[in-house]
Amino acid sequence: MNKAVIPLVVFLGLAGMFLYMLGKMNEGEYNPRDIPTEFVGKLAPNFSLPDLYNPEQLVSPANYRGQVFLINIWGTWCPECWREHDYLMALKRRGVTIVGINWRDEAEEAKGMLARAGNPFHAIAFDPDSNAVIDYGVYGAPETFLIDAEGIIRVKHKGGMNEQVFQEKFVPHFAGSGS
Repeated sequence: MNKAVIPLVVFLGLAGMFLYMLGKMNEGEYNPRDIPTEFVGKLAPNFSLPDLYNPEQLVSPANYRGQVFLINIWGTWCPECWREHDYLMALKRRGVTIVGINWRDEAEEAKGMLARAGNPFHAIAFDPDSNAVIDYGVYGAPETFLIDAEGIIRVKHKGGMNEQVFQEKFVPHFAGSGS
């Protein structure tokens, strides 16, 4: 084989793989954000973090045992968190309990955002040093977990929440829970 042909064959092979993956992404069959997680089906890691508004009070998922609820990891530095915020407000109006974890943020900035945009959270754990999010395997915000009445993680969603995501991934787990 001619040495000039080898780079062309390699290039065409890589271009073919790229086009194949691009096609799968366009068909919705491949989402690079859907990284499998070992947390689904396991007991949610417990944490006790100070409440954003009342640091003497601790926020813990153990306080919500017996009900289905969401844990939403967010920060003011996260553009997608701003985009999903109105939808989280709508979920609150529908009676969905959401526990927020404010991650890698300044408390005053977080309080300011919530003062302007509204507070969709039942409680907000303040986690500027990533103490809880590491145990949940979080690597970006926003991420949302559904925890069932027994404290088991049933869903982990990476990215912003919206009605389609909520209907497809979360609603089946609320059946019979009153939410």
